Amino acid sequence: MRVNVLVSGQVQGVGFRWSTCRAARELGVAGWVRNLPDGRVEAEVEGDRDAVDRAVAWLEHGPSTAAVTGTHVSEVPATGESGFDQR
Repeated sequence: MRVNVLVSGQVQGVGFRWSTCRAARELGVAGWVRNLPDGRVEAEVEGDRDAVDRAVAWLEHGPSTAAVTGTHVSEVPATGESGFDQR
């Protein structure tokens, strides 16, 4: 499965993308993460349902330096992507 996650709050300039990549690799999910011009972070996460659910749970709080105020999760078509990158 694959999901798109939009993360709001104090999530830029706090190591969010780097920490997301590290967490994603530890959880064994594929995808990417990037900053958006409006201050949010966007991520796409792909893998088995349990791993994706754990990654989404991590994105809901992020690293200790972040202050997540909200997330919006939507399922998107899986691409078969491997690895996890910052964009």
